[in-house]
Amino acid sequence: MDIEQLREYCLLKKEATEGFPFGDDTLVFKVKGKIFLIASLNRAQLQFNVKCEPEKAIELREQYDSIQPGYHMNKKLWNTIIMDGSIPQKLIKEMIDDSYLLIIKSLPKKEQTGLI
Repeated sequence: MDIEQLREYCLLKKEATEGFPFGDDTLVFKVKGKIFLIASLNRAQLQFNVKCEPEKAIELREQYDSIQPGYHMNKKLWNTIIMDGSIPQKLIKEMIDDSYLLIIKSLPKKEQTGLI
């Protein structure tokens, strides 16, 4: 998955938006104003941060060297994914989906309507 494929996949999510609130080298995807994915564009290999359940975050880090504690994020809740080809595409999409759903579930019930 390259940056364009990542971007297209994120924008398929209901009410997903993209922007550069932290500068030109950090692409951010949000739902209802809350971040569900942050991609670093100034690295040799594409990498991005996604939110994750704490237990699952640890499990994934133990399985893949290219999944690390979230860079500049809460290390319990966020993982950094380094796109070096070692992670199956299906798992990458699952992690993005999980992050999106975790953010939606953190919203007030009224704002969740129609997103899940």
